[in-house]
Amino acid sequence: MAGEFDDIRGRLEVIAEELADLALQRLRDSIDAGGTELPVDERRLTRARRAVEKAIALLREPDDTF
Repeated sequence: MAGEFDDIRGRLEVIAEELADLALQRLRDSIDAGGTELPVDERRLTRARRAVEKAIALLREPDDTF
């Protein structure tokens, strides 16, 4: 069963990258607009990215249930 989650993990890695890109874009937009605080969307996107990264890590772990 090795590699059973490879496809899902790969898709999640792409999603994590997309979320990171969106968060950076929100920061750039805020800076360009003269903002001095982090945009709410950036915080939410960062939290979502971290959650996806946790899922990726979980799918990398060996299955220790019998």
